[in-house]
Amino acid sequence: MSSTTELFQPLQADDPPVVAGYRLAARLGAGGMGRVYLSHTRGGRPVAIKVVRPELADDPAFRRRFCREVEAARRVRGAYTAEVIDADTDGVPPWLATLYVPGPSLTEVVARRGPLPVSAVLWLVAGVAEALQAIHAAGIVHRDLKPSNVLLAADGPRVIDFGISTAADISSHTATGSTIGTPHFMAPEQATAGEITPATDVFALAQTAAFAMLGEPLYGDGIAPVVLYRIVHEEPELTRLPEPLRPLITWCLAADPRERATLAEVVEWCRRRLDTDAGAGPAVWREVIGSEATVPGPVSDPVDPSTAGATLSLGHARRRAPGRRTALITAVAVTAGALVLTGLTWLAGDRFGLGERAADTHTSTPGPTKPARSTVSPTSPTHTLPTTGGSPRASQPAPNASPAPGADVRSPVWLNEKNSLSLREPMLREDRAGDIRLDCEDDVSCELQSDTSVFVQMFNGKAASLDGCRHLLSGATGSAYRTSTLAAADDGSQLCVKNASGDIAVLTIQIKQTTLREAAFLQLSMHVWKTAA
Repeated sequence: MSSTTELFQPLQADDPPVVAGYRLAARLGAGGMGRVYLSHTRGGRPVAIKVVRPELADDPAFRRRFCREVEAARRVRGAYTAEVIDADTDGVPPWLATLYVPGPSLTEVVARRGPLPVSAVLWLVAGVAEALQAIHAAGIVHRDLKPSNVLLAADGPRVIDFGISTAADISSHTATGSTIGTPHFMAPEQATAGEITPATDVFALAQTAAFAMLGEPLYGDGIAPVVLYRIVHEEPELTRLPEPLRPLITWCLAADPRERATLAEVVEWCRRRLDTDAGAGPAVWREVIGSEATVPGPVSDPVDPSTAGATLSLGHARRRAPGRRTALITAVAVTAGALVLTGLTWLAGDRFGLGERAADTHTSTPGPTKPARSTVSPTSPTHTLPTTGGSPRASQPAPNASPAPGADVRSPVWLNEKNSLSLREPMLREDRAGDIRLDCEDDVSCELQSDTSVFVQMFNGKAASLDGCRHLLSGATGSAYRTSTLAAADDGSQLCVKNASGDIAVLTIQIKQTTLREAAFLQLSMHVWKTAA
C-alpha cells in the first residue's frame, strides 16, 4: 500500500479543522465535487468526510440533486460498499460521511505495482459485481464506476462515491437529455445520452477490470471526445488481455446493453474459476494491496460543536490565495450570480463529429461523416480518428453568437493544458506561449489565464458583440482580469478578451470538460477583430 504520508496529507491553511462536529485528522484527496477528509466518530471509528465545493453549493439545482442522491445512497447496504453514515445536504457547504476504507484505490495500486495477476482480477471483479448488485438493489445506477472509485481493502474491494449517480427510480435521463460520468469509462449509451440502466455499470466494470490488467484505459488515452468516439464506434483490441479473462470482458462489453452479462452471471463466472485456482485466495489479494498503512487516530481537543459551522465557513472563505482571485466585475455578473456545471455533460448527435483538436484553419471545409461502429482496433492506421492536424469541419454556429461582420472566425478550436490560443496568427499554438492558456492546477476550478490579455465573462444571456465587448473591456485592466474561472461557465457561455495590441475576441464555449482534470479541455468558437479596441 502507499505510505501513510501519501494517503494522509496534513491539513492546509484553507482546510476547516471541524465539519459539523467532526474533527478533521487529515486530507484524503480532492475531486471535481469537493475535498475528502479523514475524521472519526465519537466512538473512534474512522470515517471519510466529503465537503462540497462552495461554488457547487451555491447552485440550487446541485443541492436538490445532491440531497436526492444522498437519500438514495443511504439505502445501499453491502459487504463491498462504503456505507453512508451521516450527511447534511442543507449545510453551508453540504457534506456527507461514509465509513473509511483502509486501502488504496485500484488506480494507486496499478500505478505502484503494474498490472494485476489474473487471480487478483477475478477476486476484484467478483467483489465489485457484488457491490453493484447492492447498489442496484437500492434503485441506483452508479454511472461513474472507474478505478479511482474502487478501493482495495484487505478483505476485498469496496465501491465508493455515488456523488454523480442518479436514483434509477427517479429518472434515467437528465432534464436536458445529457449524461454524466468519466469519459474513459463510459458505456456507448452513456456517451450518446441514451438510456442508462444497470447494464451501463456492467460495461464500466469490464473497463475497470481491463485497466487492472493493462495498466491503462482499455480504449486508450487522449482527450475525451477522441476516447468517446472510440467507445461509440469501435471495438477494443482485447488480444492484449490475458486469455482466461477475454470471454468475460467480451461478454460485458457488448454494444447492445441487453446482450451484456448480468451481475449475477459475472459473479458466478468468476467464482467458478476462483474455486479451481488454489492460488486465487486472500493471500494473493493481500500480496497485491500490500501492508496496511497506519490510520491516524482521532484529533484531541475537540471544538465545541456549536462553533463548527462558523469554523467551516471561515476555512472555506480562505480557499483561494489573493494572487489567484478572479475578478469578473460587470454589472450583469454581480446581479446574475454563478451558475455551476455540476458534472461532465455530453450531448448526443453531431457533438461526436467535432473531433478536430484545435485545427488552426478556417472552417469552410465539410468534415467527415460518421461511420458505423467498426471492428477496427483503436490503433489501426486504416481508421481515421480526430487528431491535432485533422481536416477542419464546417463552422458550427455558437449557441449565443451574433453576426460578427469583419471578424476572423475559427470554429471549432480545442484548448487544453498543452497548447494555447493567440488573437493573431498563428491563432493555435502547440506550446503555452500564446495569449490564452487553460490551467487546471487549482483544485477549486479550471481557469483561463493570460500574461497579455484581459477577460470579462458575460452572464446576462445576451450574445456578445464587438461594441459590447469593447465597452466591457474598457475598464478591465490589471492583474485581476488576467484569469477567468470556468466554474460558472457552461456550454454557450461567452467571454470577451482583449490583448495588448488592441485585438478583441469573443470566445464561446461549445463543450467544456473539466471534471476529469487530467484530460481537461474546451471546445471553443472564436470571433476576432484586429486592432478594434
